[in-house]
Amino acid sequence: MVMGPTHAVSGAAAWLAGAGLTAAIFGHVQNPVELAVYTAVCAGSALLPDLDCSGAVMRNRGGATVAHTFGVFSLFLAECVEKFSLLIYRLTATGHDSKRTNGHRTLTHTWVFNVLLGLGAGWLCESVGKAAVVGILFFTFGLAVRGLMAEAARQSGWILVTLLAAAAAGLAILTLPSGRGYPLLGVAVAAGGVIHTLGDMITRHGCPVIWPLIWRRQRWWEFGIPDAIAIPVNGWFERVILLPGLTALAIFSAAWAVPALRAAMERVGDYVSTFSST
Repeated sequence: MVMGPTHAVSGAAAWLAGAGLTAAIFGHVQNPVELAVYTAVCAGSALLPDLDCSGAVMRNRGGATVAHTFGVFSLFLAECVEKFSLLIYRLTATGHDSKRTNGHRTLTHTWVFNVLLGLGAGWLCESVGKAAVVGILFFTFGLAVRGLMAEAARQSGWILVTLLAAAAAGLAILTLPSGRGYPLLGVAVAAGGVIHTLGDMITRHGCPVIWPLIWRRQRWWEFGIPDAIAIPVNGWFERVILLPGLTALAIFSAAWAVPALRAAMERVGDYVSTFSST
């Protein structure tokens, strides 16, 4: 089992919480369309690192859940990402790093990779324009659907997921305000990937987040929390506490990030405070 839904919801919750904080502290407000689009991009990008977990391409089996987003096409992409990640691992590993036969939880699970991916996405949007924006939205929306609607997406199949992603990307590009460009798109991609690594770091595996720096004579040292308090993947804590908690945080943050709803929440808070003091 995998943490797909948890990763996706954590990406959505992180973006919504960040949007609320930047609106409250710096006055930078995303309109509802921007908020919805970039939240979906961040949620989808929070699954992207697991594209390094490949499966049997022609049989459409195995691999991470996210690798099945676009059927054999995304499985083939996952195969390429996994093999490239393994190559980078072998080329850069020190003599103290372990021997590996696959590239899962290596390159795509580093902060350097995800930050550079976000910068690359932002540069591509600025250089190419709307064609690049639509492509990035389509891909990340597909991942978001696969993560946020995991069981429904699995039952419906990749064709419906692909059609939904294409329709959502088309609608988004028609409704997003383009006067100031799309500066937050790359930020959302990078943020989602980093959030993914933080989620993996609370499991028993950890992530080599500071690569290519060396720690304890290893370039691929997997940082995480002690096994005694680590969260088992798809264990009761993830299903009963973590995922519902992140969902509640996302809902609250969405309300807080919209100025009108935030003002209403503040009025309710003032009323409760006044009532309790009388």
